[in-house]
Amino acid sequence: MEELNLIQKIAIWALPVLFAVTLHEVAHGWVAKLCGDDTARRMGRLSLNPLHHVDPVGTLLVPGFLLLLGSFLPGGGFIFGWAKPVPVSWNRLRNTRRDVALVAVAGPVANLLMALLWAMAIRLAVWIHVDFITGPLAYMGVAGIAINVVLAALNLLPLPPLDGGRIMTSLLPPRLAYKYAQIEPYGFYILLALVATNLLSYLLAVPVTLLQGLFIAIAGV
Repeated sequence: MEELNLIQKIAIWALPVLFAVTLHEVAHGWVAKLCGDDTARRMGRLSLNPLHHVDPVGTLLVPGFLLLLGSFLPGGGFIFGWAKPVPVSWNRLRNTRRDVALVAVAGPVANLLMALLWAMAIRLAVWIHVDFITGPLAYMGVAGIAINVVLAALNLLPLPPLDGGRIMTSLLPPRLAYKYAQIEPYGFYILLALVATNLLSYLLAVPVTLLQGLFIAIAGV
């Protein structure tokens, strides 16, 4: 694929990023509703309208800054972002320990399903074989796979308050789970330290590379 300029990169990445962070959060709220907590529904956060979920920093500034640095394709660094977290009242879940894990895993699963859909979009783009459709849709499909794979892998890190941290807390015995949950106030700072030291890239490199390879193979390119 040919090199894209900044405007083209933004045009290609805008929809995949918005869909990735929006559906990730909607998946959390939807599963929480199935498990007994309808807080997200009552607050209008089960909407697929990105405007209900956009975080100015996580959805716009951070991905835009990474694009500006050229971190927009596999091998060129990671691009990620986030939306406003969907509110969940954990005490309203029917089976708290089990349902916390189900709600948490819903987001990464949604991202992996979206990566699959973007792989299918690439296959469709190749099949259509019309220049003004094939090129943009294929680029967008690659971007969709990349952002969704990174979000799934990142959120499955066992670090509270990431989804992986909540899953780990649900799996640990209650006493250990309580102690492990005490990390949550410092989780964001730990994540920043991992980014600053480039350790995050090393931690995510293997799962991201394997998953991207899988979905690109499904795409048939």
